[in-house]
Amino acid sequence: MITFDDFEKVDIRVGKIIEVLDYPEARNPSYKLKIDFGSEIGLKTSSVQAVGAHTKEDLTGMLVCCVVNFPPKQVGPFKSEILTLGFKNTAGIGWVLITPAKDSVQIGDQLK
Repeated sequence: MITFDDFEKVDIRVGKIIEVLDYPEARNPSYKLKIDFGSEIGLKTSSVQAVGAHTKEDLTGMLVCCVVNFPPKQVGPFKSEILTLGFKNTAGIGWVLITPAKDSVQIGDQLK
């Protein structure tokens, strides 16, 4: 079990997906994302196993929730700088990404 102090260390921010690329080298079907978090954090990259739950067209422009203060993780030949949050799709294919209600928050906003 973690404490509330532990939870407060996790920096979860809203970003806007500005680029979605196929990632055929990944072990599981995945996309490579470029996400904009605004002027404070800037652009970050993320690998997500969202194929089957989202199309590239659906993801482009989508607001997503991400952990921005984990160390980068090497995912095959790609460096994932942040963790994009999601839930396992009930169909068992891909992850459904967490997104706030459209236009209800600003990019870069922090979960409190």
